[in-house]
Amino acid sequence: MGPNNPDRSLDLSLYLVTDTALCGPRGVAATVREAVAGGVSAVQLRDPGATTRDLLRTGAQVREVLAGTGVPLFVNDRADVAHAVGADGVHLGQSDLPPEDARDLLGPRVWIGLSAHTSGQLDRALALPAGTVDYLGVGPVFPQATKPDAASPLGLAFLAELVATAAAGGLPSVAIGGIGPDNAAAVRATGVAGIAVVSAVCGRPDPAAAARVLRTEVR
Repeated sequence: MGPNNPDRSLDLSLYLVTDTALCGPRGVAATVREAVAGGVSAVQLRDPGATTRDLLRTGAQVREVLAGTGVPLFVNDRADVAHAVGADGVHLGQSDLPPEDARDLLGPRVWIGLSAHTSGQLDRALALPAGTVDYLGVGPVFPQATKPDAASPLGLAFLAELVATAAAGGLPSVAIGGIGPDNAAAVRATGVAGIAVVSAVCGRPDPAAAARVLRTEVR
């Protein structure tokens, strides 16, 4: 997929975003191990409250858990941490390092995702030089509780519009925000390449079983 990675394809279908508090005593790495066993296809390490060293430590643990699974590790926001832990990618928000700079820093073989919540942000992403960004994160689709500063929910109809525009520009989209087993199939039907989940897996007593249910819904 994409000019950067002609020899690798990226399966975004069930994209886990970690939440350290929700993972609780089980911990992030063990939660990721179980979730991948249940069918998660990509993992993003997200912990905005962590120190850089804590993030590096957790990143190294998660990378070890993912070794040999073929499931890529993304780091949220932090291109420096992604580089240091040898992650497969970084996911950038609108106020993070600009994607062009992240591409210069990380080189052609690392995946770069970019959050886009509005038509304007989507247009700017599509105007970037080809190969700068590999996929878009679009949302929140529904009201959600894990990101208190999130934008207003898009709803399915507007999501479908954004996804179609992105696809016409050559970029797949991952939807995030309030997605769980009850609405995953409806979100997938908008044409997204995948759904991203946080509490629907991290906050569950059995992350593997939770991931299996979602995997069935998005298949």
